[in-house]
Amino acid sequence: MDHFSGYIFDLDGTIYLGAEAIEGAVETIHYLQGLDKKLLFLTNKTIDSRENYLKKLAKLGIQVELNNILNPALVTIHYLQKHQPNAKVYVIGEDILKNELLANGIAFASTPEETEVVVVSWDREFHYRHLDFAYQAIKHGAEVIATHPDRTCPMPGGDIPDCGGMIGAIEGTAGIKITTIMGKPSILTALTALDILGVKAEACLMSGDRLETDIRMGEEAGMSTALVLTGVSTEDDLVGSSVKPTYVLQSVQDIYLQRTACKQTREATS
Repeated sequence: MDHFSGYIFDLDGTIYLGAEAIEGAVETIHYLQGLDKKLLFLTNKTIDSRENYLKKLAKLGIQVELNNILNPALVTIHYLQKHQPNAKVYVIGEDILKNELLANGIAFASTPEETEVVVVSWDREFHYRHLDFAYQAIKHGAEVIATHPDRTCPMPGGDIPDCGGMIGAIEGTAGIKITTIMGKPSILTALTALDILGVKAEACLMSGDRLETDIRMGEEAGMSTALVLTGVSTEDDLVGSSVKPTYVLQSVQDIYLQRTACKQTREATS
């Protein structure tokens, strides 16, 4: 699996869980870096900044640049700047997302009546006032977009509710379906990722722990895909699933171990 030009890796459940690297993940990244492969780390989380992800990876022993990290906040900013450059926005999300939007010139609305776009994201302090503001804005014709569709987020102690809960509350109240989603499995994220890497889809491997986001996005974008069994999706989830990964790995370490195994086989037969 080292024949690809570009490699996209999910973070939570693929490279690390909580503060700990998944066994063999760091060595695998070092191996690919040694081959001068193009790497991108992709997260659907919006409760931390790309700068903090950079620091976290460095602490784990993975040295990359800021442009090697892509999150829904960046995709959302690009979308708003392209499609709604002067819109007033209401954000359901945590301060780190709001600050990033503000820093990139996104204007915030103060009333539902003036709101042109509602941005729905993961908010661990989500409450009724958020829901009512969004509902009133939607009644006045506001467009609704979401940063990512994840129902849960993998954590060392077990999964916790994610942005899917906020999406469900608004869809259920407003009687709508939120179809414009920035994060995985959105093609918007896939195209942004490939553009950053500068590779074609067929020359890229997407690795992640979720069938419904990581693998689905890679498959729909035309990439090869690797499901790792260190996060959310399990082998049982593959049964009956319409999403079929190219590879099923115990962990990303298999990318390195398979290469090592091939090398040892060649040496033994030479």
